[in-house]
Amino acid sequence: MRKITLSLMVFWLTLPAYAHGPTPQKAKESITINAPLAKVWATIKQFNAIANWHPDLKKSEGDDKNQSGAMRTLTFKNDASIVEELDYYNEQEHEYSYRLKKENTAAFPTSSHTVEFKVNQGDTAETSIVTLKSRFYRGDTGNTPPENLNDEAAVKAMTQFFKNCLNGLKSKVE
Repeated sequence: MRKITLSLMVFWLTLPAYAHGPTPQKAKESITINAPLAKVWATIKQFNAIANWHPDLKKSEGDDKNQSGAMRTLTFKNDASIVEELDYYNEQEHEYSYRLKKENTAAFPTSSHTVEFKVNQGDTAETSIVTLKSRFYRGDTGNTPPENLNDEAAVKAMTQFFKNCLNGLKSKVE
């Protein structure tokens, strides 16, 4: 009986090693901008205006609302688009979060993502720190995704999207 119990324990403990499927991935990028928090926030606070500073986007359209449930469509330079929905918006804290509502892996290689966008005052009143962080799943959630839709591709795309966003914002407000 003891051998059977031990064998079952080993089986159950090693079972997760045989599991397949995606695991959540993460990306986080920050930048210091030589501009006051109010100026930076004034530039980014309109949820559907990201194309005004993001170089990867051809356009961004939405309903001009900064409240939960607001939607925006991001159109990339290749004319592919995704739809995102605002989940949380806080004017006083200078932050908002949103999620992918309608995926399009031709536009962006994630099947789902959530993003937090936050502005804090920097070391002085004339500097700001902007942070983007995300939790997401690769574009193909099957057990053997193609290279362009695997975890590595999703992390690379999200990280580059964040870097381009922050550098575009810095160029816009400094």
